[in-house]
Amino acid sequence: MDSRAAALVRTTFKAVAADEAGHEKLARSFYSILFTAQPQLREFFPASLDTQCERLIAALAHVVDRLEEPGELLPFLAQLGRDHRKYGIAPEHYPAVRTSLITAVRTHAATELWTEEVERAWQQCVTLITGTMIVGAGEQDTPAVWTGTVIEHRRVLTDLAVVRVRLDQPMSYAAGQYVSVQIPSRLRMWRYLSPAVPSNAQGEIEFHVRGRTGGWVSPALVGHTAVGDQWLLSAPMGGLGVPRNPRRKLLMIGCGTGIAPLRAQLVAMARRRSNPRVHLFVGGHHPCDLYDLRTLSDLAAANKWLTVTPIVESDENPWWHFDSGEPSPDLPGLDPRRTGQIGAVVAGYGPWADRDVQISGSPSMVQTTKFRLLAAGTPAANIRHDPLY
Repeated sequence: MDSRAAALVRTTFKAVAADEAGHEKLARSFYSILFTAQPQLREFFPASLDTQCERLIAALAHVVDRLEEPGELLPFLAQLGRDHRKYGIAPEHYPAVRTSLITAVRTHAATELWTEEVERAWQQCVTLITGTMIVGAGEQDTPAVWTGTVIEHRRVLTDLAVVRVRLDQPMSYAAGQYVSVQIPSRLRMWRYLSPAVPSNAQGEIEFHVRGRTGGWVSPALVGHTAVGDQWLLSAPMGGLGVPRNPRRKLLMIGCGTGIAPLRAQLVAMARRRSNPRVHLFVGGHHPCDLYDLRTLSDLAAANKWLTVTPIVESDENPWWHFDSGEPSPDLPGLDPRRTGQIGAVVAGYGPWADRDVQISGSPSMVQTTKFRLLAAGTPAANIRHDPLY
């Protein structure tokens, strides 16, 4: 899209979805219009659309911010099209999607804001979105979904589990990408998870899952998953695992289970003969949240190109945490543990202008850390993160 059309779309979207209330109104209008036009599509989605609405707005925000970056945008949309095959979405459904989205935006835009030029810009934008998704889905010769069997479920913390799944056939993905998962007890409720290990011929994937208070799926994944459960997994997505310049130094920032896609990349890099310098900051609220520190210590001790700095916001574990078996902060290969908010600590090291930057964690952590880095002088073009679902 040309810069003028992109600016009109961006301005309209930010006016319509300026806050959480606007997000919800736009998303619910879209699905209401879509299901009225195509009632048969309703059965593909869960009864509660709360999570689906959040993902729609997050994906739209990701697209709108990258309308003038085709190298970033088009691969994302193609992946999104491949991912939507899990719902049973076919090319004949996309015209209704296109019309419903434009109608929803027009409905909530101020009258003086919605001009003929804005309408044309949105037509162009949504045609680009749906057209690229259709092509991406059609070009894929892999399954719409994979079936996997849980072979290990290990409770690491009260609200955190490590789950290993063996697929019925190997899945090829770049270390750092993510997949969506459906479990038997939460039909049609897909949850995005990042593999913590690279793709392998055995088809085994390790996931790190934290239960989100009030969540539909994550508490069940942590508390009720059993060996032998059958999961469904969709096509891989995400761009963190695709380096822009394999020789350029990397800054990686991961918090909580956000460490998983970064760890998968480090494991893959450790199998290569040479790598650029990598500085990984791994954070958590409490020391017990640094649950994977032993693995990171082993990687850092064996690979001189890797520096790992642990960060916690509090040096004390919460009162309810009685497990004294968390890794020592003095493990070999690690920098001394720092205390503070992860974005502030990392930004305090400097602008990182010579690094490609990857951030992984909760949406609030990613946004805060990105803001801190930008304020410290890190070029925006250097910073990457996945859509904030």
